Amino acid sequence: MYAIIQSGSKQYKVEVGDTIRTERIDSKVREKIELKEVLLIKDEDKVLVGRPLLSGAKVIVEVKEQGRGKKIVIGKFKRRKGYRRKAGHRQEYTALLIKEIIK
Repeated sequence: MYAIIQSGSKQYKVEVGDTIRTERIDSKVREKIELKEVLLIKDEDKVLVGRPLLSGAKVIVEVKEQGRGKKIVIGKFKRRKGYRRKAGHRQEYTALLIKEIIK
């Protein structure tokens, strides 16, 4: 059994026991939360598709970690003008463990 869920602006294919990294969700470590934006559930030969979401379906997850990703360096350069800019960015994430998929 797997489900397609939406968290933030991204979609993820999840199964029970998977760990995924999503955009930051404001919650504490080891807290259980419900994700109600379920787009699709496939169970053996049965497929439930939402238009756009499945009503009553939810995925129960446990927050495993709150963190920040690796630094990405952004640079701008214009030749022969003496123009150089350097900046960095670290995206915050939440690691989620999938506990249960409810239809």
